[in-house]
Parts: sequence; C-alpha cells; structure tokens
Amino acid sequence: MPVLTGPFLAAALLLVMAGLSKVADPAPLVRAGRSVGVPVLGPTVRVLAGVEVVLGAAAVLTGSRVAAALVSLSYAGFTAFVLLARRRGGVLASCGCFGRVDTPPTRTHVAVTAALALVAAVVVVRPVGDLQADVALLSATAAVTVVLYLVLALLPGLTEATRRPVAAGHA
Repeated sequence: MPVLTGPFLAAALLLVMAGLSKVADPAPLVRAGRSVGVPVLGPTVRVLAGVEVVLGAAAVLTGSRVAAALVSLSYAGFTAFVLLARRRGGVLASCGCFGRVDTPPTRTHVAVTAALALVAAVVVVRPVGDLQADVALLSATAAVTVVLYLVLALLPGLTEATRRPVAAGHA
C-alpha cells in the first residue's frame, strides 16, 4: 500500500467533516465569501458542501483517480481562497469548515491545504489502490485527521491568543 494512503484518506475525511459542518450551517462561509468580495448564498453553500461530502466519501470508498483529482482540485481551491483572504484581509472569523471555531486565514492553513492538494495530485498519478484497510492504517488515518483538524481549526486561535498583549495587572 503506497505511503500516501493515510494522508490521502485523512484529506478525504477532512473534506467530509468540513462539508457536513457547512451543510449544517452555511452562514460562516457566506460571511467569509463576502469578506473577500465573493458573494455566495446559503443554499449555494449547502449544495457545494454536499458535493464536498459526497466527494470525500467517494475518495475514501474508492481511492479512484477521478476522486483523487477532484479532492486535489478542492484543496487547490481552498488554498486559493485562503490566499485571497490573507491578501484582502478577509475571513476574520470562521469560514464554516469546522463549525463556529474561529479559523483566521494563516500561512499554516495555506501550507496544509496546499500539501493536501499535492497529496491528492500524487494519488492521481500513483493510485492508492484497494482501500480495504487494516486497523493500523485506519488508526493512523484517524490520528492524522485529528491533527489536521487541530492545526486548521484550533492552532490559529491559540497562535493569535499568544500574540495579544496582556492587560496591565493581569500577568
């Protein structure tokens, strides 16, 4: 089994998680889009988020080249959006990918989404094959998915908190 199977599955699972969050509540992504000058409507967000869920699930279930290509394009699009948000100063709160957790656009976000786009692109060229996984692979994939979630959803808030000045007398 190729070395990128776990990271590819984690990318696909993260896509499912983010999609489900936006299906449930499209408002944060609507605000994020508007913050960078891209007007989007809640129903449109829900449809696109539903596509994310289906795409991520298809990638997990099949590992096909087509699914990998679409996962790669999705993460390339996310990377472009985060770069746009960083350049325009948008998305000051959550984009909706992880619920209501504040996820400002960071260099780490750009690096992670670009890396996941690259992983999926490599899988297009070197497919992961049959995804009848063993317990070790599933455990590793779950761990990588959790770490990616923490890096994308929680680390930006923690990093921002450490940069805030401490009020006088509150050291």
